[in-house]
Amino acid sequence: MGDSGWLSDEQQRAWRSFVSMHTALLTRLNAHLQDEGGLSSPDYQILVALSEAPRGRARATALGRETGWEKSRLSHHLSRMERRGLLRREASAEDSRYADVVLTDTGRAAIEAAAPRHVAHVREWFVDAMTPEQLAAFGDLCDAVVAKVRTPTDGPCRIGFEPTGA
Repeated sequence: MGDSGWLSDEQQRAWRSFVSMHTALLTRLNAHLQDEGGLSSPDYQILVALSEAPRGRARATALGRETGWEKSRLSHHLSRMERRGLLRREASAEDSRYADVVLTDTGRAAIEAAAPRHVAHVREWFVDAMTPEQLAAFGDLCDAVVAKVRTPTDGPCRIGFEPTGA
């Protein structure tokens, strides 16, 4: 931080550009997910995690780590998705004290229908906006920020997130 505590003009420009890009991109991607597949971005995030999990099943705690959501938000969202038939909860075969979240045939069909269109939009609006070198540098920069954010702190907000592999 500089002497004044404020961001320099270049730091401010970079930060505001990132926030603007993040907001615009996610807003557009979310709108297309909803319009084209009837899925919200949180639905898509959960369905991707389940579709990539062994046998299409995962513990809710693993989904919480994957999404970064608190337990209450995750539970309510899983309940809404369960009512729509996208997933179900079953007793875990490994530990009956816990429930597994299981991708249903309806959920698998939804993610398989939405994913190709979503990937095409990500390619068009994100990947194709950069040269391969810029894309690689952007990925490296994002990794550096994520590593910094996930480093636990000693202050009053001692949050350190576990890596999700994403």
